[in-house]
Amino acid sequence: MEKKFLDFIQKNSPDGGFLQSEYWRKFQESWGRETHTISASDDDGNPMVFANIIKHTLPVAGDYFYVPRGPVIENFKSISNDKIKKFKNDLINLAGERKAGWIRIEPSSEEDLKAIRENLPISNKMKKSAVDMQPREILVIDISKSEEDILAGMKQKTRYNIRLAEKKGVKIFASREEKYIDQFCRLVKVTSVRDKIRSHPENYYRKMFEVIPGDILKIYIAEYEGKTIAVNLVLFFGKTATYMHGASDNEHRNVMAPYLLQWQSILDAKKIGCEKYDFGGVKTGNTGGRSWEGITKFKNGFAPNTDSIQFPGSYDIIMKPAKYSLYRTLRKIKRII
Repeated sequence: MEKKFLDFIQKNSPDGGFLQSEYWRKFQESWGRETHTISASDDDGNPMVFANIIKHTLPVAGDYFYVPRGPVIENFKSISNDKIKKFKNDLINLAGERKAGWIRIEPSSEEDLKAIRENLPISNKMKKSAVDMQPREILVIDISKSEEDILAGMKQKTRYNIRLAEKKGVKIFASREEKYIDQFCRLVKVTSVRDKIRSHPENYYRKMFEVIPGDILKIYIAEYEGKTIAVNLVLFFGKTATYMHGASDNEHRNVMAPYLLQWQSILDAKKIGCEKYDFGGVKTGNTGGRSWEGITKFKNGFAPNTDSIQFPGSYDIIMKPAKYSLYRTLRKIKRII
């Protein structure tokens, strides 16, 4: 990927833009998915709109295009409609050629969503997706401040738990040795069963480690009494570090290893020049449900005075109404069953 496109993605993505990076596109290809790239630039060749596209295939309903956390659009006020229209036409034409039933997009803002919607042909309707592929709300904190200021901005209980884990002798380090990849996969399964959440297949994670470089994707390990008790998967991309996944054992949960895992990741991110730390999805207010209460409380403890970043969510540009209607019907049936 050319540097100008890389810089453009990172500058115009609230979450740092990794899901629109070449690293993620190549990983998706290695997982067996077809990918495409579309962009629109100004007269000097500077990107104004960019999208890496992943083709997904569903049983019965068939193929659809997915643009994770995209398209990435420069300040919409500075973009002429002809640039949006060109991008939109290229995207719709490609989807037609590849026989995609719909195009799922995830704009960064309501303004971006409006700009895309207003430039769609009458024949292509846009509808809110039945499911959001990425969290609609994320917590991103400023880590350009001093360590002391970051700690001072945490809830007292979070600071206490970090110190407790240190006092108990929990050791934190980053490694992608095969034995720690094995431990990561083991703990993902343990957490999935305990918390009743669906995780990716083990081979999905192993392929991720195979394709994405070690300086970009790291496993953080928490060891206690010689045993791996918790792990985090953290991305380092541009000026943003992103907490992707976390898992823990059923034993020794009282030593508060997840708190120290996050703190060490933040410290390491600062050392390499990151300015933001993305904790990933949260759900504030009364919309999260019980499954999000603990997750949100844990993450907010690191920056209780930081407002979350809100996204419009996933929207579908309908290419084949019959296929799309079938897909929505099948989803309803699946929920009932």
